[in-house]
Amino acid sequence: MDSDQLTSLGEYLYGKVLDTEQIEGFLNALTHVAVQELSGGDPGRVLCGITMVRRHRAGTVASSSLEAQEVDEVQYGLGEGPCLTAARDRGLVLVPDLRVEHRWPRYVGHMVSRGIGSVLAVPFDLQDGDGAALNLYSRQVHGFDPRQVEAARGYADQASTALALALQVARHREEAEQLLEAMKARTTIDLAVGIVMGQNRCSQQEAFGILRAASNSRNIKLRDVAAAVVGSATPEAPATHFDR
Repeated sequence: MDSDQLTSLGEYLYGKVLDTEQIEGFLNALTHVAVQELSGGDPGRVLCGITMVRRHRAGTVASSSLEAQEVDEVQYGLGEGPCLTAARDRGLVLVPDLRVEHRWPRYVGHMVSRGIGSVLAVPFDLQDGDGAALNLYSRQVHGFDPRQVEAARGYADQASTALALALQVARHREEAEQLLEAMKARTTIDLAVGIVMGQNRCSQQEAFGILRAASNSRNIKLRDVAAAVVGSATPEAPATHFDR
C-alpha cells in the first residue's frame, strides 16, 4: 500500500468517525477494510479483530466475522496472547509459525487446534492509558510477509488518529450522559425534599435527613427513595430542563 493509498484510507476512517454514532460501528468498518486490504484477494484467508484495553479490562470490540471474534477472544480467558501483549506494551507482535511459538503455550495450543497458522498484532497509538491492537490471523504458516507487515503497520498508523478521536468522542459522550443523569437525580431529590417538607412541616435540612435515613435503613439509593416519594405525590415523572 503506497502513501497515497494510506492517506486515502486515513481520510476514509476519519469520515467513518463522523458518520458512525457508536464507536462499535466505526471499529467494525475498520476490521472489514483491514481484511480487504491485507488478505491478498482471498478474504477467507485472513481474520481480523480489535482488542481494546480500557480501565485494565480487555475485550474484543470489533471483528470482521463471528469466527474472527471467537478466535480473538481465546486470549482473554487465558490471560495471554500476542494481541494482549501488543495492546498493553504498544509494540508490534508477529508470530510467523504458531507451531514453534513458546511465549504463550496455552494460547498457542488453542489457536493451532483452530487452524490458525500465524498471527500479526499491530498496536494503535492511543493516549490516556487506553490500549488497542489490530489483530490479524492467517490460516497459513508465515501468512504475513514483510510487505504485508509494513502495510499493516502503516494502516494502523493512519487509523490511530481516527480511533483516538472516536475514543475521545465516546469518552466525552459518557461524561455528558453521567452529568445529565446526575442533574436529573438532583432534580428528583429536590422535588422529594419539597414534598417531605410540606408533609412534615420541617426545614429543608430536616427533610433531606429523612430521605437520607430512609435510604440508609432500606439500603436503597437516595435517588430511588426520592423517586418513590415523588411518585406517591404525582403520577407524572419529574421533568427537568437538562434534556438534550
